[in-house]
Amino acid sequence: MLKKLFQSFRSPLRRTQHIRSTPEVLNSNQHSLQRAQFSRYAVNIVERLQNAGYQAYLVGGCVRDMLLNITPKDFDVATSATPEQIRAEFRNARIIGRRFKLVHIHFGREIIEVATFRAGHPQNDEEEDTNQSSRNESGRILRDNVYGTLEEDAQRRDFTINALYYDPVSERILDYANGVHDIRNHLIRLIGDPVKRYQEDPVRMLRAVRFAAKLNFGIEKHSAAPIRELAPMLREIPSARLFEEVLKLFLSGYAADTFEMLVDLQLFDPLFPASAERSNTTRRIPIR
Repeated sequence: MLKKLFQSFRSPLRRTQHIRSTPEVLNSNQHSLQRAQFSRYAVNIVERLQNAGYQAYLVGGCVRDMLLNITPKDFDVATSATPEQIRAEFRNARIIGRRFKLVHIHFGREIIEVATFRAGHPQNDEEEDTNQSSRNESGRILRDNVYGTLEEDAQRRDFTINALYYDPVSERILDYANGVHDIRNHLIRLIGDPVKRYQEDPVRMLRAVRFAAKLNFGIEKHSAAPIRELAPMLREIPSARLFEEVLKLFLSGYAADTFEMLVDLQLFDPLFPASAERSNTTRRIPIR
């Protein structure tokens, strides 16, 4: 696996990947996805929301994994409906979360997560009441319940490969950030300016490593470049959230490769400071 990851690759895309104002639309004859591959409950939710007049799509990891012939662990839906409007459509729905409100719709043991389209946050909160600030001094987002449009939702997603929207009704993929290109070329690439995106949520650095190890992808060089300098920001993340991320990093079947990447990018130290002092691993992460 690592030998394959170390192969060089020249990316033809710009240094900073921005969102298109209108997405590239891939029709059913331009991709391999079929609605029957997805959870019938998730497809039903999309159809019901669309019939009620809302925009709704399957989004993120389930679309990415299906394009890679990987069985998704869950199926997420993004919609223009607010959490309260979603709950009004489904009697088996529950609103959860405070920092990031979501709706869980229960079908026996299967839970479909439905999120309202999010908008970005202002770079500073000078015009906001200081008690309602959505960012801290270092730029980290503290609250994320600013609702927006489909385009804004794509803009605020972390990686291009996670900003793909699949409509099971028309069987089209909406690609705002060249995500299909990066899937085909096995690249993890941040949307927007990497420094700002990591400052908004330092856990994105861990997610980049996790996806690279899980998918056998390389981290695009401009997305990897700021990580070593910004790694100490992980110390600001609540321990409960870091614990959850560590479980994902090391219990997904790719622990050895994950460990090497964390050490090389200096992410291991803020996660495990005592253990980092005894580590002398020198292998390098693939930067493409």
